Amino acid sequence: MHKSLLIARWVQAVRALGLAATLAGVTPWALAQMHTQPLDAGWQFRLADPEAASAHPEAASWHGATVPGTVQTDLLEARLIADPFAADHEARLQWIGLSDWEYRLEFQVDAATLAREQVDLVFDGLDTFAGISLNGQPLATTDNMFRRWRLPAKALLKPGRNTLLVRLQSPIKRTLPWLLKQPYALPGAYDSQFGDEPKGVATATYVRKAQYQYGWDWGPRFVTLGIWQPVRLESWSHVRVEDFHVRQQRVDEGVAQLAAELEVDVTRAGPARLQVEVVPPSGAAFTLTQDVMLDPGRNALSVPVRIERPQRWFPAGYGAQPMYALQATLTQGGVELARVARRTGLRTVELRREKDAWGRSFAFVINGIPVFAKGANLIPLDSFPNRVTRARQRALLQSARRANMNMLRLWGGGYYESDAFYEEADALGLLIWQDFMFGGAILPADTGFQENVRQEAVEQVRRLRDHPSIVLWCGGNEVQADWETWDATLAFKNRISPDERERLWSANLKLFGDVLRGVVQRHAPEVPYWATSPGVDLEGPSGQMDDGDVHFWRVSGGSAPVETFLTTTPRFMSEYGLQSYPEMRTVASYAGPEDQRVDSPVIRAHQKFGVAAGPDVGNDRVLFYIRKNYGEPKDFASFVYLSQVMQAEGIELAATHLRSQRPRSMGSLYWQLNDVWPGASWSSVDFFGRWKALQFHARRFYADTTVTALRLAGKTDFSVVSDKVEPFDAEVRLRVSDLDGRVLRSERTAVVVKPLAVTPVWQRADAALLQGADPTRTVAEVELIAGGKVVARQPVYFVPAKDLKLVDPQFQTRISPDPSGAPDSWRLSITSTSFARAVWVDFGLLDVELEDNSLDIRAGDEVVIPLRSKASLPALQAQLNLRSLVNSTLH
Repeated sequence: MHKSLLIARWVQAVRALGLAATLAGVTPWALAQMHTQPLDAGWQFRLADPEAASAHPEAASWHGATVPGTVQTDLLEARLIADPFAADHEARLQWIGLSDWEYRLEFQVDAATLAREQVDLVFDGLDTFAGISLNGQPLATTDNMFRRWRLPAKALLKPGRNTLLVRLQSPIKRTLPWLLKQPYALPGAYDSQFGDEPKGVATATYVRKAQYQYGWDWGPRFVTLGIWQPVRLESWSHVRVEDFHVRQQRVDEGVAQLAAELEVDVTRAGPARLQVEVVPPSGAAFTLTQDVMLDPGRNALSVPVRIERPQRWFPAGYGAQPMYALQATLTQGGVELARVARRTGLRTVELRREKDAWGRSFAFVINGIPVFAKGANLIPLDSFPNRVTRARQRALLQSARRANMNMLRLWGGGYYESDAFYEEADALGLLIWQDFMFGGAILPADTGFQENVRQEAVEQVRRLRDHPSIVLWCGGNEVQADWETWDATLAFKNRISPDERERLWSANLKLFGDVLRGVVQRHAPEVPYWATSPGVDLEGPSGQMDDGDVHFWRVSGGSAPVETFLTTTPRFMSEYGLQSYPEMRTVASYAGPEDQRVDSPVIRAHQKFGVAAGPDVGNDRVLFYIRKNYGEPKDFASFVYLSQVMQAEGIELAATHLRSQRPRSMGSLYWQLNDVWPGASWSSVDFFGRWKALQFHARRFYADTTVTALRLAGKTDFSVVSDKVEPFDAEVRLRVSDLDGRVLRSERTAVVVKPLAVTPVWQRADAALLQGADPTRTVAEVELIAGGKVVARQPVYFVPAKDLKLVDPQFQTRISPDPSGAPDSWRLSITSTSFARAVWVDFGLLDVELEDNSLDIRAGDEVVIPLRSKASLPALQAQLNLRSLVNSTLH
């Protein structure tokens, strides 16, 4: 369109609105560009439920609110409720999720905004059933927490003050009456323990909302409501950018063939120019230009990009993580209409499934390199998502990387993480297995539900597809396993007709086999899709040891001994775990001294495993595994300590076994990395980011190169495991000693460590190692030596820990400033007079970051642990405490 004609149209629009005076100095070209007005400040909220208001009248008045946020956190900020995580407050706060609420905002709209052709009210996320009105007029209703809602609002806006009202309905109160009228209720993941839903009736299954907020076996039931993502007013004329994507058509060492794809909404036809600037991680930037013709409606524009010898993005441990920056600028007549930028890493992803001697492989191949996946499952970082900052995300992902992890499975019972989360993962080289948000329940068969999910999937895949860290889209968690094996679902299937069973499961197969797969194949074809975990991509039953991925819960979920891990070798273990308690400092955040006993109401309230079967099932299971190998804890603090030792050593056994079976097994993702609140769980990092014993062990057993010593049926296999891409020379040394440090025998051998492989070293029977020594007073230790340094070590015990004849190690300690002179840096030196098993170091209530912890110390050896703390030397010395297996159990 000619420039003078465009100006004339703008003048006509301004006069029609009566805004000419207020637009003095605003050019038509400024009006043509997108303008964003944040609407996050100034909100108020109130209880809008007459029945609940009679019991909570103080909440029925208007109070200041935080957006993004939740009702629960707004009530907490207004001091209308107690800390939801403390004591047993959870039970008395259930009324919040059973009530309706209102949020209100008054905001100003200027003349320039109303002069633009399009004005949209954009909610990036509403939790979940919301009715939206603007200036007293209904605007929209919403029903999906995971979708963005773009609402044309110009017709309802006015110059000056405007009022926006969001009414949020309780998802339980809205859904339950309807569900009770249906022929049946689909089995849910977990029944409510508070009686707000009948047993066997779970509304969560029917609602597109984070499932963990209804309660899980590691977290509380806080059914949130709120404006949980940012809100803004967007106004524009002529052009709005809908999406900018860098499609990776071919990437190898020699060349990257890309397409910079821009989608724009256009109101008027006309020629334009599209420029794409490519800024490499290093080297000179270059710009590509293409003339385009814009038509009214949605326009898809594409510019081919060719990069010679690209700087490719690699997972942590395999190379660097360079990122390319691309910027697209759309102009007309020399005037900028739109500009958008994107960062991405160049890499190829393959989920390799090939027939072999053990069945069919399951391996991630990045840039042609088969990667053994080392990591954990990640759940939401908080019961209330708005409290999760980028700093918390970064700290948790850095904890994963410091523990030598290269993959995290973002589990399907939570929510899709923020852009910042994936940016941090990109920078750290952490691979992300991304579930769609289905936590483990059979889903409704109606087409409206599926279409809602399809649109959700389109939005999320398009939002996240340029992150190189995402290497798998998975349909969901345990849906097929639920249908095939879960007791409640098997009983449900017996209650309905064969035709209804067929209809229901066919709909689920369509959703996970066709709908979600189709979304990924259309919008992110460079990344593999996997229908459900565990599974074989719907090509057969789930849970096959020779194909696909496996969730193994006979240990912990059942009561199989931890040694069962040594005979369990799936192609990829995407879930397994053991429970533990967080350290006493974290326990003290929710339980006072009078509550710190295993059977107290507060401790029970923070143990969610098995609550449907009884209040003590979870803690009894933890005690079962402690007693089996370590003995009876002498007090509550010992119970907490021993729970962490048990968890760490059990998971180490499993992970080390899986790594020793490469390439038969190509993945170890234990359950779970983190917590949503402080309490008992399977995590290795607690709610406050404090490392449990397992995280320190993971740092060792997930090291790029390690030595394994796996004892089964009186024989120990010694091997070297390497994730390095090149071979190297090393030495393996074996020592057998008594608990006083006397070496009984030793041997060593030179090895050439194979790349991306396991190098067997020895197999030794107990008799050959002990040679008559007392197994209760003897320990073997194997070390890997490379470049003259011990890079890995692994102990071998011949009896359970409770049968070792340990004595007081009489620790000697010394804390001194770090020789580097770095601020807040210290070194802790520890020696012992006899063998010290499972040594744990803490500093009471002081914040101290230890480089290592939860380790064995041989008699006479000196162990030096770097520390970081702002505390003074006298404070560190006064609060230092060492604990080991000695004196932690009753004899």
